[in-house]
Amino acid sequence: MARKSKGKAIARRGLMLVLSSPSGAGKTTLSRRLLEEQDGLELSISVTTRPKRRGEVEGRHYRFIDVGSFQKLARSRQLLESAEVFGNHYGTPRKPVEEALKQGRDVLFDIDWQGTQQLREKARDDLVSVFLLPPSIPELERRLHTRAQDDDVVIRSRMAKAADEMSHWAEYDYVVINRDLDRAFLDVRAILAAERLKRERQTGLSAFVRGLQSDL
Repeated sequence: MARKSKGKAIARRGLMLVLSSPSGAGKTTLSRRLLEEQDGLELSISVTTRPKRRGEVEGRHYRFIDVGSFQKLARSRQLLESAEVFGNHYGTPRKPVEEALKQGRDVLFDIDWQGTQQLREKARDDLVSVFLLPPSIPELERRLHTRAQDDDVVIRSRMAKAADEMSHWAEYDYVVINRDLDRAFLDVRAILAAERLKRERQTGLSAFVRGLQSDL
């Protein structure tokens, strides 16, 4: 007789995986690789009041809304975190994230320490936070120059901001030093795998164990 428990998927609550780092430490590259290689992981799509830039796609990069709509979301507590940057508002809608977690899907956040702090205040049990550090300051500056996205003025600004960003490393659950991108990816993937297996997140374990016991 076939065992009833064999092959059954165990119901699981999803988690919120936050990656934060100073510019140039590899956060964006690691995020993209995780999304490409990890099933059940999706990117949190923020809402913003800033104009759409060339090449951006509605619902893929951001959801573009007006200031009034953003303020309405904020007043009704429908944002998990929000920030104002250079006069534009950004925020994470609560509803799609909560729906994903209920369905056992994990959500990846590419946000800074302030956004992470807000998430921790509102959903600590669902949060897994990882801070990426560069191996050295000269290497961080070299990477900023190598990617050729910014001029020297912007790079100096990013380097100045890096000191403040890195001062918040102790507020995170995990810290990964990105000496080598492949190694850093394996480290972050291991963190995700371990957190997915936490007993409290595997909401279907009780039913699974009862099934095992009934098969004896």
